[in-house]
Amino acid sequence: MEAKQFSKRKLLAIKLRKEGLSIGYIEKKLGISRSTLSGWFKNIELTSEQKKILFQRWKGGLIKARKKAVLWHNEEKNKRLQIAEEEANIVINKIDVKDKNILDLILAMLYLGEGFKSGDRTGMGNSDPLILKTFITILRNNYRLDLKDFSCYLHLRADQDPIKIKKFWSKELNIPLENFRSTSFDKRTLGSKTYPNYKGVCTIICGKVAIKRKLLYISQGLCERLIKINNHEGT
Repeated sequence: MEAKQFSKRKLLAIKLRKEGLSIGYIEKKLGISRSTLSGWFKNIELTSEQKKILFQRWKGGLIKARKKAVLWHNEEKNKRLQIAEEEANIVINKIDVKDKNILDLILAMLYLGEGFKSGDRTGMGNSDPLILKTFITILRNNYRLDLKDFSCYLHLRADQDPIKIKKFWSKELNIPLENFRSTSFDKRTLGSKTYPNYKGVCTIICGKVAIKRKLLYISQGLCERLIKINNHEGT
């Protein structure tokens, strides 16, 4: 850079600094390194008002940077979610959901995690309607159960309306209101407010203990077989 041009840029940089502009702004505008600017500005004292303006600009820039970071993070998260969904759909589309053996496997693994292990009834309790709808659907499909074979029980927090919640579960599960038996309340929740989206825990029970036994044998046997085969192949 010629000496004359360099001198002009130095004078302009000093002028901008005296006007209260930040070193970062001047660095970007003039393309001069921060270290060089720092040397030029070492004897320039900004007024308290200029410092206040610089601080506010810095604060505003920080807020904008954070917003941009959040947007970027959300975009990246959405991309990862889309990839996960696409990969999941590939797996789902390969499964024959009309095959009763596959449905039994799905139900057995679901039962292993969420079903009742003790007692002489087949049952499951959950706060997620999707889980219970899957439970009911496969039982009706594979074991020819009728809606009258299911009994429902609600476990609610102290401030929940049992009639309103019963109607919710009846509609979600497509089970008649008369199938709902007793409702219990958690006394420990007295005085605390329940989130609007929480609909308590619904328990679904049918008296077919043989189904429970079969499902537990399937899930446990499958897990043991998978572990055995993979351990054998790994040796």
